[in-house]
Amino acid sequence: MASLEVRDKRVEVVMCGLERLGALRGDVSVALDEVLDVRTSAEPFGELRGWRLPGTGLPRVIALGTWRSRDGRDFAAVYRGRPAVVVEVRAGAEFRRLLVGDEHAEDTVSRLRAAVLAR
Repeated sequence: MASLEVRDKRVEVVMCGLERLGALRGDVSVALDEVLDVRTSAEPFGELRGWRLPGTGLPRVIALGTWRSRDGRDFAAVYRGRPAVVVEVRAGAEFRRLLVGDEHAEDTVSRLRAAVLAR
């Protein structure tokens, strides 16, 4: 399953090979100084906005890849029955939001917030 990691002053979405295939792209990252907020979402499929392009999706089951809307592009790696971490990103970055399913979402949010404050 995809995970959020802090490496070299960046937040990275690290995916396995099948997730990369489904998302139709490699790992995604944003600089820590571009992160505006980090929060959890109990209903990550309700967070999706716009059209999936490119990527893989089955409504309320799996969402992998890029979602495009008037608000910009979001990257998603979310699965049914799993909460997600939502990383809000400053305008002008490749993605406006990263949505990543995480069974330990609260712990991940705490870790990412600490990294953003320490930048």
